[in-house]
Amino acid sequence: MLTPNPPSQQRPNIALMLKLFLPSALGILIFFVPVEIGGRSTILLDHMVTSARGMLGEASGLYALALIVSGAAYPLVRGYWKRNVTERIFTALKLLGVVAALLAITGWGPAFLHEPDMLPFLFDKLVIPVGLIVPIGAIFLALLISYGLLELIGVLVQPVMRPIWRTPGRSAIDAVASFVGSYSIGLLITNRVYQAGQYSAREAAIIATGFSTVSATFMIIVARTLDLMAVWNLYFWLTLLITFIVTAVTVRLPPLSRMDNSAEYGEPEAVAGKRWSTAWQTGLEVAARAPALHKSVAINFKEGLVMAISILPSIMSVGLLGLLTAKYTPLFEWLGWLFYPFVAVWGLADAAALAQASAAGLAEMFLPALLMAEAEFVARFAAGVVSVSSILFFSASIPCILSTSIPLSVGRMVVVWFIRVALSLLLAVPTGYLVQAIIS
Repeated sequence: MLTPNPPSQQRPNIALMLKLFLPSALGILIFFVPVEIGGRSTILLDHMVTSARGMLGEASGLYALALIVSGAAYPLVRGYWKRNVTERIFTALKLLGVVAALLAITGWGPAFLHEPDMLPFLFDKLVIPVGLIVPIGAIFLALLISYGLLELIGVLVQPVMRPIWRTPGRSAIDAVASFVGSYSIGLLITNRVYQAGQYSAREAAIIATGFSTVSATFMIIVARTLDLMAVWNLYFWLTLLITFIVTAVTVRLPPLSRMDNSAEYGEPEAVAGKRWSTAWQTGLEVAARAPALHKSVAINFKEGLVMAISILPSIMSVGLLGLLTAKYTPLFEWLGWLFYPFVAVWGLADAAALAQASAAGLAEMFLPALLMAEAEFVARFAAGVVSVSSILFFSASIPCILSTSIPLSVGRMVVVWFIRVALSLLLAVPTGYLVQAIIS
C-alpha cells in the first residue's frame, strides 16, 4: 500500500540501495538466467535440484515418502481436518497419498498401478522433483520477494492494472507474488486485503482466479516433465503473458463481471508525475524493513517445507486418481471434446489428446503435463501453458480459495476454469508454433 507522501527527497544510503538490488539481482540470476554446467544448459535452480537428487541417490524416494507422511499427519496434528467437509475430504486424500507412495516404493499392489505411466512416472518424475524443488526454491525466493523488488514493480504497473484487469494497482504485488512465490502466498495477501475492506468481492475473486497461479518453481517441474527446459525463458514469459491475457478477458465475462464491486476502503489515485519516485521510495522502504538475509531465508524455507508436505500427498493421490480416470474411463475424453474446437482450429495433429489432457487439469494441474509428456513440441508447449494458466484445480487451488473469505462457490470456479482453459488453448497452440519456428 502506498504512503500518501513518500519522502522521496531523502537520498538513500548506499547500503540500503545495495540491500534492494543485490538480493533481487541474485534472485533473478538463479531463477531466470540459463547457465551451462556439465554440458547441460538450464537455470541455476534446476542445476541445484539435479545435484541434490544425485547426492540423495536411492534415498530420494525415502525423502519424498517422509514428506508425504508428514503432510498427511499435519492436518491431523494441527486439527485442520475438523474445520469443514472440504478439509476432511482432502485429509482423506492425503492419507490415500501415503498408501500410493508406499506402493510406489515397495512395488506392492496390482500390476496395473506399476505400469510405467502410472505410479513409477508419478513418483519418480513428479513427486520427488517437487519435494526437492519447493524447499530449495523457497530458499532463493527470499531474494526475489523480501527486499523491495515486488513492491517497486507493483507501483510502476499501477496504471495498467485498473483498465486491463479491473483491479487496484496494489494487486500487481499479489500477481507477481503468486508467480515468483506461490498461489498460497498470493491468496494469503488477497484474503488479508479483502478482509481489510480494500478489495471488493469482484476484485478479490479476479485476483484469486486470475493471478494466483502456481509459482515459478512449479513451472520448472512442468517444463522438466515436458522437456521444455531448453526454452525455459520463452516458456516462462509467454505463459505469464497468456495467463494475464486470459485474465483480462475473463474479468469481462460472467460470473466474475456480475460480482459485487464495492470496497469500503478503495485505493486512492497515485500522485501524478511522481510514479517513479514513489516506486523507488516504496522499494527502499521495504528493503529497510526487510529482515537479515539469514532470517528471511529461514522463514521462506520453513514456508516452502510446509507447502511441500501440504501438496505432495494430494499430488500423489489426486494425481493417481486422475491418471487412472484418464486411462481407464472416458470422463476426460468426454469433457475434452468441449475443448477440441479451440485446438482443432489450428490444425494440430494431437488436438484430441491435448483437449482431453487439458480437461484432466481440473483434477490436478500437473495432469496435462503428465499426459502430454511424449507428444510433439507444439502440443507439449501448449500443455505446459494450460497447466499454469488454467489456475483452478481440485487438488490444491480450489480448496485453498474455499478456505478464504472470498465469496467464490465451486460452481463459479468451475465455470471460470472452463473459460480459462478454452482461451488458453486458443492462444497457446499458435504460440507453440511461434516458439518452434524461433528455435528451429
